Amino acid sequence: MDCRHCGTSLTHTFIDLGFAPPSNAYLTHEQLNQPELYFPLKVKVCHQCWLVQTEDYSQAEELFDANYAYFSSTSSGWLAHAKAYSESIIEHLTLDSNSFVIEIASNDGYLLKNFVAAGIPCLGVEPTASTAAAAEQIGIPVLKAFFSEKLAAELATKQQADLIVGNNVYAHVPDINDFTKGLKTALKPNGTITLEFPHLLQLIEQVQFDTIYHEHFSYLSLNTVTKIFTAAGLRIWDVETLPTHGGSLRIYGCHADDTRPNKPAVNAMLESEKDYGLQDLDVYLQFQERANKLKNELLGFLLQQKQLGKTVAAYGAAAKGNTMLNFAGVKPDLLPCVYDAASSKQGKFMPGSHIPILAPQYLADQAPDFLVILPWNIAAEVKNHHKNLVAKGTQFVTFVPQLSIES
Repeated sequence: MDCRHCGTSLTHTFIDLGFAPPSNAYLTHEQLNQPELYFPLKVKVCHQCWLVQTEDYSQAEELFDANYAYFSSTSSGWLAHAKAYSESIIEHLTLDSNSFVIEIASNDGYLLKNFVAAGIPCLGVEPTASTAAAAEQIGIPVLKAFFSEKLAAELATKQQADLIVGNNVYAHVPDINDFTKGLKTALKPNGTITLEFPHLLQLIEQVQFDTIYHEHFSYLSLNTVTKIFTAAGLRIWDVETLPTHGGSLRIYGCHADDTRPNKPAVNAMLESEKDYGLQDLDVYLQFQERANKLKNELLGFLLQQKQLGKTVAAYGAAAKGNTMLNFAGVKPDLLPCVYDAASSKQGKFMPGSHIPILAPQYLADQAPDFLVILPWNIAAEVKNHHKNLVAKGTQFVTFVPQLSIES
């Protein structure tokens, strides 16, 4: 396999998580007796441009189908994050009824609804029918397609964008060069691009190996994204750190010849990445052993509680939970159920592990001894929503970046 950005032959493995089904391929009861599709989940690192990337194996269409079950609006914290961003960027760029905004991977309209409310023309580009339909129901125009340079050229013949937004999509695209060229094509001469994506530095530092799953084709540093943008005729002029998804970057891009100067934060972040060792192969090659340690801690904890006769349940049927459970080989005998607020997942089963997914209203009745929060990035939100369990003796458990048990 060659690097998806620079074409260098990939010879170094970042992590090998074995084989697993797509992390959002939740199963119906009928599907439990049918064959389940598994893909290798191995991640390579390019020693030239430092792009961390999944091994080639599948087409995006196999991962983002009509039944794709991730709806952004399920998380109240994420909705608040999107609203704050929208208000800030509208003011910063002085967007109004004469402006045009494109969001790539607009999901269920969680973000663009803020632009619609402000009277700013916008368009969502979303390939999954289930989430696109939800966005259309609240009045958001949606183009049901995968974003590409070809699609961007078609859009540009009608209208280029003052602002292109992409939240947690950049890591999901198989052809990151084509996608980035599409950003340039769809952008007005003085337009702005903002992309949010989990930061590779945080992934490595916090041992967030469970954020690795098939829908993520790339794991990104600012250094690598700068190279990809430069090759496409774009430039990153500012960057912010965000607490979302365990630590993310929000980059601000423009055409290479844009007159806006680079903010000091760009060079500061590049230096921070270099100082941590993101251009040092050893940092990548040590990651597997650190992930194995967390996996063993999870298994040890679940086995111990079973032997002690304690009740354990999980919260959050998230993709990162599926990565963790499938890597560890956890089945319903050790973890009988997972509670999740998304109605699209309730009544279904976790891919691979076949753990049943239940609605949260049943959680108060069960009040398990331990509640394992699989999406650790929203642990505070989950604890706040279910603080009534503490009085019943429930303790909350997370495993990243290390085992943590709290009352």
